[in-house]
Amino acid sequence: MDSSEQVGRAVKQLAAQVYSGLHGSGLRVEPVVELACLMEEYGLSGSAVREILERRTAELGPADVVRLGRELLELMDFEPGFDLEPGWWATLETAAKVVEGDLRASGIEGALGITMPDWDDSGCARVEFRGACGSPPIWPSSGKDIGVALAEVADATQDEVMEVTWMVWPTCPEHRLGLHADLVEGTAVWQCAGGGTHVAARIGELGGSSRRRDVRPST
Repeated sequence: MDSSEQVGRAVKQLAAQVYSGLHGSGLRVEPVVELACLMEEYGLSGSAVREILERRTAELGPADVVRLGRELLELMDFEPGFDLEPGWWATLETAAKVVEGDLRASGIEGALGITMPDWDDSGCARVEFRGACGSPPIWPSSGKDIGVALAEVADATQDEVMEVTWMVWPTCPEHRLGLHADLVEGTAVWQCAGGGTHVAARIGELGGSSRRRDVRPST
């Protein structure tokens, strides 16, 4: 590992400390100052970095530390992983259970779950179906919202199921076309493009009695 990679890894580790401090018991000034120094070295300079480097540490009060810590994370587009936000993982697992119900309603058997395979070091989750987990990656932040989680997990499941079974799933009972997962007014749904874009079912309600709802085509 070269020096640039070492600095980059140290930046990520300190950013995780700052994030934990902001969302935990409290943020200390030391990791904020150290993170600013490393960001400057790594070429991630900005107003927050300059302010921290130009001021004495003793001058930084608690409110300054919180404000600057947040600005540093925004500057580096920091995204927490499942280690910092385990609730997001739980949301994805819940979504997988819901989508699994749609598989069962379609007569497709096989365990569906969420995993992080050893070969993938991106920090993303993957859908696992019948032991296969080559589905598109699902970023941790997808677990912030159950609607987003349902749409992301359903989309990844569709990809994995079709790869494993070599069949189109799911399909619209009216038009016999493949459906696709989407969010419509905040609700995760299976959409069909036949006869003008319409909602075939809410995700988790395939095979149910929910009435068709016409919506505007997705952009």
